[in-house]
Amino acid sequence: MRKVFITLLSLATAFTVLAAGSDNYTVIISLDGFRWDYTEAYDTPFFDQLAQQGVKAVMTPSFPSKTFPNHYTLATGLVPDHHGIIANKFRIRATGKQFSLSNNETRSDPQYYGGDPIWLTAKRQGVISATVYWVGSDVAVKGDHANYWKDYLQDRLTHEQRVEEIIRLLSLPEEQRPHLVMAYFEEPDHTGHECGPISMPTRRATERMDSLMHVLWINLQSLPIASNINFIITGDHGMTWLTKERIVRPKDYLKAEWITSIDNSFPSLIYASKSEYVDSIYYALSGVDHIRVWKRGELPAYLNYGTNVNMGDLVVMSDIGWQFDNKPSKEMGSHGFDHTASDMWVAFRAVGPDFKSGYSRQNTFRNVCIYPLLCHLLGIDPSPCDGTFDEVRDLMR
Repeated sequence: MRKVFITLLSLATAFTVLAAGSDNYTVIISLDGFRWDYTEAYDTPFFDQLAQQGVKAVMTPSFPSKTFPNHYTLATGLVPDHHGIIANKFRIRATGKQFSLSNNETRSDPQYYGGDPIWLTAKRQGVISATVYWVGSDVAVKGDHANYWKDYLQDRLTHEQRVEEIIRLLSLPEEQRPHLVMAYFEEPDHTGHECGPISMPTRRATERMDSLMHVLWINLQSLPIASNINFIITGDHGMTWLTKERIVRPKDYLKAEWITSIDNSFPSLIYASKSEYVDSIYYALSGVDHIRVWKRGELPAYLNYGTNVNMGDLVVMSDIGWQFDNKPSKEMGSHGFDHTASDMWVAFRAVGPDFKSGYSRQNTFRNVCIYPLLCHLLGIDPSPCDGTFDEVRDLMR
């Protein structure tokens, strides 16, 4: 009986070890502004190769379809309203300070980053992880970072150097080697803003990224662990056209004394100077063409937005391609609009031992499912989140 008990105990221990991790490695790349149909509009032979050899799908961002909120959603599986990075720029009610990408004090403050980012979920369960400029990864969330990380505010690696860094990390000795590598690239978003989504410069930027990802793939295939690497390329949001003529000016409808501030982005967050002005602002903007306005806590359920403590008193969402600002943007393209609009959707490619081969998914899936997907690939237990692995289970072998 004692012998049987020891055998059962050994099996249980072995199962626990297996459940705590995977022999495979996962590399996930985010190309900022990688709109789902860029691979249809432009010459992207490597992305096409990935679609033939692995999985091709279209992913919907969370609202608002902005960079900081959605990258942190990919990392945590929480919609922005739940993880706290509700926009690229918002007012912190407790202090009156502004969270923004250019404010290093607030941008780097871990108290605004909720949830359990995947690099911490993995590290806590004994899986080594590495990040290369992923949003939030240079912030000491819960007082910790990934095993390997880069400070986005320091001298930044070029895109080519980031490829070299990924290969360096995966060439480390086995006991030091990360099983998860997450890397961020600013293109084609940067060019899409300057020149619009369908333009020759954006074509060149997208095709450069296709070529660079091919170089990364070739280098990954030269590693001894090549057959054990799951390789994912996706992004945070899409891109749509802006024109100077499509604009709604707040000054045409609102009195200056009603407002403390308006964060004029997509969406616009309005902070009233007094609570009694909230209704005044709401009724002044209700029914205005090309915008929708809601009081905080009253947004439609499909947006999953509007209840966070730092939310504006009112939220204004422009029709896609329209601006809510007193001065038109100089940019040709932007994002942040209704995440169900197809211009905001994101390309998704994946190939590796855990993914199906030659599989094209017909329906979109939500980006909150990336976190549970990564947990599945790493063989770790996810923290509570807004996504489910079941929604993307069909991508697996």
